[in-house]
Order: sequence, then structure tokens, then C-alpha cells
Amino acid sequence: MAKELTSIQRQELDSAFEKARKALAIFETYDQARVDRLCQAVAAAISNKKVFTELAIMGVEESGLGDANGRPGKRFKVHGILRDALRQKSVGLIEEDTVKGISKYAKPVGIIASVVPTTNPVLTPAGTAVYAIKARDAVIFSPHPRSKNTAFKAVEIMREALEREGAPADIIQCVQNVNMTMTQTLMAEADLVIATGGQGLVRAAYSSGTPAYGVGAGNSTMIIDETADLKEAARNTMMSKTSDFGSGCSADGNLIIEATIYDDLLKELQAVGGYMANDEEKAMLKKVIWDEEGHRLPDTVAVAPQKLAKIAGFEIPEDRKFIFVEGDGIGREHFYSLEKLTTLFATYKYSGFENALKMMHAIYNTMGKGHSCGIYSFNDEHIHRLALEAPVSRIMVRQPQSKANAGSFTNGMPMTSSLGCGTWGGNIISENVNLKHYMNVTWVSRPIAEDRPPLEELFGEFYDPELEK
Repeated sequence: MAKELTSIQRQELDSAFEKARKALAIFETYDQARVDRLCQAVAAAISNKKVFTELAIMGVEESGLGDANGRPGKRFKVHGILRDALRQKSVGLIEEDTVKGISKYAKPVGIIASVVPTTNPVLTPAGTAVYAIKARDAVIFSPHPRSKNTAFKAVEIMREALEREGAPADIIQCVQNVNMTMTQTLMAEADLVIATGGQGLVRAAYSSGTPAYGVGAGNSTMIIDETADLKEAARNTMMSKTSDFGSGCSADGNLIIEATIYDDLLKELQAVGGYMANDEEKAMLKKVIWDEEGHRLPDTVAVAPQKLAKIAGFEIPEDRKFIFVEGDGIGREHFYSLEKLTTLFATYKYSGFENALKMMHAIYNTMGKGHSCGIYSFNDEHIHRLALEAPVSRIMVRQPQSKANAGSFTNGMPMTSSLGCGTWGGNIISENVNLKHYMNVTWVSRPIAEDRPPLEELFGEFYDPELEK
């Protein structure tokens, strides 16, 4: 039997929706210039170095997850989201195609339920708020209980920025008496759900009865062929794997390496701070990362490599930045081919690019289908073949995966903190969740000259004039 809200929770949620509707009635009257100014005001308030750093450290301390030194760098993602938002129209007429006689008008989706993951209690509210404000939506955030104080403070800072601009602060709100029952009820009563978190949460979002954007499980896999720049590949792998202690679903989990460069790349990985675990240490790590059935254990998620090793029962030098092991097979029974979500990845050796593709398929048939993969190669044919075959929504070429998938200033991916994984990952979209997903669009169609090709052209060699008599 489903649990019911407490009276305090019901009162808080009813109040939040009432305030959001009143704020929307005002907000929907704003023109593009006013909306853009509010986006700038909120982004500036939350993503400046002093504020974001304090909140990032607070989030790490509150949850016990992630890297207090590295997480403050996520503020640049807010800058990118603001950049993308400001470059697009979101009020009134946003697009016009005179040839087809189509005009498009943007409308708010209404009240968004945004579920905030424990590892991103600042970035997710900040990025979601900028896009939602740009689209003239209201947002009610439901933070993870483990980092709810950080999320609430982040939202308060953005609310204060709105108030300073004379806009209703209740455009964005954050519930406090949060648990799964509260989150599920919020999702069921909102107009749209944007859910970033574990698979259980995403499934709950899709079963809420409300239109939802969710994310699939990650198990990011990189192919490194014989043309790769090994120093670049090793450096980028280190950057991706150490970012916030590997907490992101885009962090490298598996490296599939061509046999002739395999040993050299392992040396490069050690040169940039990697620790190669031996067979005994590998067995010890396995016991603390997964249970006997392959379910991820929480105590080793997003921790420093030294702490990971200590929990497992051995020690590594203080200068080591990540741990890697040699994979012993692929499949549900081979746990190292599963998602790691910490400062550890597995390496695999291949001979012949066909075998690299087979290993890639085997990994994604085990876990992570729909999310992302990457390749270090200067062979365009290899890149093309991977793009044709990989069952993923995004492929990064010669880039640090966890810093590139969700958009960066050196690629053209839409900036976001939510990554759709297509039907492969049980999601409705196979792209980065961005501004267009926060808006409804009205299509206006005007009559045009008839656009009816002759049947001979339409059917080609299948056209039979006798059948048209």
C-alpha cells in the first residue's frame, strides 16, 4: 500500500503549488528582455566563485559524497547553461518558416517538479532554474534527504535574486519535509517532471502519471585505438574519472584499448596518477563495491582512491588520483564491467576494431545502454563505425567524458545537468535536456502554394499508372 503524506507534508505541498500558480500568473506576462535579465540575475547570484564554492563544499560535507576541491568547478556549467539560454527566444514568436508557412510560439509548461540528486545539490537547481525562468515556468525542487540543506540554501539564494529584481520569488521553491512519498506526490501533481537520480527514482517519475524527462544508467566506455594520442587519452581519462570523485554517470568506467598500445597506455595512466591494482587488491575492491549479486554498495560511491583502498583493506600512495583494474570479462557475472560511480575503472584489450565494437556491445548489453561512450582516435572510419553501431545517445571524440557529455565550452553539446538516454535507457528523449524541453510550442500554419509532387516522382519505379485509373 502506498504511503500517504503527513499533514505537515500535505500542507507544505499545497502551499507550494498555490504560491507557484500565483507567481506564474505574474511571470507569464513578462517580455523577453525581462525574462533574460532574470536569468542573468539568478545565474550571477548562484554561480559566482565565492557563493558556489561555499555551497559546493557544504554539499560534500552534508552528503559525505564527492570532492570538495573539484566540485566548485561545476559553476562553469551554469555559465554555459546561461549562454545557451540567452542565445534562444522563449517568449512569443520564436521561429518562422515562410516557405512552409509555419510560425512557432513559445508557452510555459507550467509547474515543474525537479528532483535533485544527492551529488548535485547546487548545480541541478541552478541549471534547472535558469532554463525554467527562461521558459517562464515555475519550479518546485525536491532535494535528496542526504543533501537537502545545501539544496535549500541554493534555492534561497536564487529566490533572493528574483526578489531584488522585483519578480515573485515563488517562481522557484524547495520543499523541506522531503522523503520518497513527498517526491512522488510532487511529481504526480506537477505539470512536468525532470528527474535526475537513480533508476528507482527515474522509474517513479515515469510512473507518476505526469510527463517526465528522466535519465538512464551510465557505464561510460571509451575505445582507444592505435592512432590515439596516448598522453591525451590518459590525461583526459584522469580528468573524467577524478571529477567529483567519479560520482557522475558520465565518468569513464571502461577503457577498451588496442593491443599494440595497451601496455604503453597503462604506463601513461600511471604517469598521470593512476594506481594499477593487483589481483589480490582487485578481489578486495570487488567485495566493497558490490554485494554478491552485483548491486552497488553505497559506502564506496564517489570517494577518494585512498579511502576506497582503505575500505577495501589496503593502502595506496597519497599522490594517486584513481585506481584501475584489468577487466576479467564482460557480463552481469563480471562486476567490473558494471557502472562504478567512484574513482575506479576497468581496462580491456582488443585486437582488430571489429572486436572493439563487439566488446562495446557486450558492455552496453550488460549496463549503460543509451547513455554515452567515446573514442580516442584520429581514424575517421573508426569514429564513423562506432557512431553507426553504438547504442548510446552521445559519443565524445577525444574529450574527457564526464566534462564533455553535458556540454562544454569546447564542444557544441547543449549545456545541461540532465542527460536523456533514449528508449535504450527507458527515456523519452535521446539528447541533453535543454531549453526546448522546458517549453510548450504552438504551431501556427498559414496556407501555402500546393506542395504535391507527381505520383511518378513519389513512387519511382513502383508507380503503375494503370492502378490510378
